Amino acid sequence: MSAGRAPAVPDPALVAATAMVFVDDPASPVVTAGDAHHLLDVLRLRPGEQVIASDGSGRWSPCRLSVAPGGRGSRGADPAAVLTPDGPVGRQARPEPSITVGFVPTKGDRPEWVTQKLTELGVDRIVPLRSARSVVRWEAERGGRAVERLRRVAREAAGQCRRTWLPEVTAVHSLDDLAASAGAPLCLARPGGGPPSLGHPVVAVGPEGGWDDDELERFRLGLGLGPTVLRAETAAVAAGAVLCGLRSGVVAPLA
Repeated sequence: MSAGRAPAVPDPALVAATAMVFVDDPASPVVTAGDAHHLLDVLRLRPGEQVIASDGSGRWSPCRLSVAPGGRGSRGADPAAVLTPDGPVGRQARPEPSITVGFVPTKGDRPEWVTQKLTELGVDRIVPLRSARSVVRWEAERGGRAVERLRRVAREAAGQCRRTWLPEVTAVHSLDDLAASAGAPLCLARPGGGPPSLGHPVVAVGPEGGWDDDELERFRLGLGLGPTVLRAETAAVAAGAVLCGLRSGVVAPLA
């Protein structure tokens, strides 16, 4: 445990709920058709079961399922009547400092996996990157579709892990874009870099071939992730895990 920082624990009400969905107003929750289908047809929840409704910006309320599954299931459900508030609206403070992890997408479904895990860990801003050695190129329409897919993954993962603050999943950035918008010095994950620290909460993880010499020269601040050579997707998740662990108090900083 880090000195002066007690380990964060989840709110018991969030843990006890059967499911969590995101709505515009937790005080008057109106679910989407997709969430109604998930609650009624996939999870097959029963009337009275507790569901958390959150606006993704820290506000949330305990609710009870009001519509019985079976018969027509979600097809006949009124989105405004699926959930009934069962307590006052609460608010969770946003964790500080904000943690950003950028990563260069690799092949297959690995970007979705990275996004899911970074969301579960508590990373606040997830940034797909382009780099000189990118193998996967997310440009124009293709990039837009890929980012929208990552945003859906992040939303689903946030509900699964009972996270009341949705992470921001940005459009594809260059390293210069990320450095300009980061609000803190940009660290490149690389062998021989310095230890993770909340003083450097913005990290970029390169592609399978690593950063090129120009990128390393322009962004000299480095972050080390141990003595082994990690896969690109593993490095992104490792960076998020250590930084979020430091922030929550479950990982002790170096003396």
